[in-house]
Amino acid sequence: MGGVTAYVSAFELFSIGVGPSSSHTVGPMRAARDFADRLRAGGTLERVARVSCVLYGSLGATGIGHGTPDAIVAGLADLAPETVDPAAVRERWSGWQDGDTLELAGSHPVMFVRKDITFEPFTRLPGHPNAMTLSARDAAGALLASDTYYSIGGGFIRREGEDAHAHDHVYPIQYRSADTLLTLAGELGLSIAGIARLNEESRRSRAEVDAQLDAIWSAMTGCIDAGLHATGLLPGLLQVRRRAGAIREQLEGEAGTGTALPGDWLGTFALAVNEENASGGRVVTAPTNGAAGILPAVARYWAEFVCDADDPREGMREFLLTATALGSLFKANASISGAEGGCQAEVGSACAMAAGGLTAVMGGTPQQVENAAEIAMEHHLGLTCDPVGGLVQIPCIERNAIAASTAVTAARLALRGDGSHYVSLDTVVETMRQTGIDMSTKYKETSEGGLAVNVVEC
Repeated sequence: MGGVTAYVSAFELFSIGVGPSSSHTVGPMRAARDFADRLRAGGTLERVARVSCVLYGSLGATGIGHGTPDAIVAGLADLAPETVDPAAVRERWSGWQDGDTLELAGSHPVMFVRKDITFEPFTRLPGHPNAMTLSARDAAGALLASDTYYSIGGGFIRREGEDAHAHDHVYPIQYRSADTLLTLAGELGLSIAGIARLNEESRRSRAEVDAQLDAIWSAMTGCIDAGLHATGLLPGLLQVRRRAGAIREQLEGEAGTGTALPGDWLGTFALAVNEENASGGRVVTAPTNGAAGILPAVARYWAEFVCDADDPREGMREFLLTATALGSLFKANASISGAEGGCQAEVGSACAMAAGGLTAVMGGTPQQVENAAEIAMEHHLGLTCDPVGGLVQIPCIERNAIAASTAVTAARLALRGDGSHYVSLDTVVETMRQTGIDMSTKYKETSEGGLAVNVVEC
């Protein structure tokens, strides 16, 4: 069981944060907060008179639409995406009054103006398309510190020069491929969720694991409920109207008539989450914000329309752990970043995770779980990321609803078979990686091609 493992903890893959983007909002907030923490730890905080940030590549191209500068200012002020009130992030930069004092690291006042954050969309650093450089200077203008960070998808960050695996936990059950994962499941007599659970329990007690999984699901379903009862327009120039609340009212009005189908609710759940995300609300990366509606929608669909247990919590834990084990493969062997791999990396990965999770809780074998994930991912290969206006709204919101339906279809197809199939999940993950490399950058979250261009031209 040796070697480098793909496994990422459920509590890192599913992180509670704020919208509208894990790569453009959550990641930059964490990077800015880390930079401020490093200044404090290094003993230079009190000497800082000015801080600045340069956003490169995709962060520079669509950062304003994604609220990246707002997130950076919030992070510099020591606010964390896991605990911050989403309202405290909105307009943190866009509504900033030049000359106001920024409490760096939450305690040290420095002068700050909006121009201290600059954009270089046509400069792409080699480490990742989502790059940012933070700098601190003293009163004389001398450079005290400068660090480049990469927001690598799902809210994960990497600081340039830092060993990417320096803080990795050594899990007891290690795997790098789906094939190895299936072999281990057979040898150990465990489900895929069982393998994930053993890894999680190497760091926390069973009670702690269960409590944190329940907290993740509580945040997910809370996001669904918030979106189902919200109205009005989403922020941004597109003036997109929320639809989930109106559809909920229609479906509730059709209750008992036979016209409101579970599939109608499935899509509505997904719309609700992604409308909350687009508004900058509280969401859970699954595995990213742009694809955050798929897994919660499928899980809620199972809990409300399929599960026959009085208490669905145990099944929900199995769902989330199965999805974690699968999502780890995408992150390790391809990408979950739209800026790196296109939307196939975000929505495709999320769809596969949801399909596998649903298959597991519906009694599927590990082979059927792997088959469901493969089906779901295979039919998202080549999917571009072309957000209109640089906002996580069009086509992102509807795309989550469609992918949720695909996940359910993939699970049902897999459950009708015995788990054997021609194309393996490992092959599809590698194909997604290669496709992302070949894909033009204008189709990878830069809003330079596809719908982002043609909708405006029309």
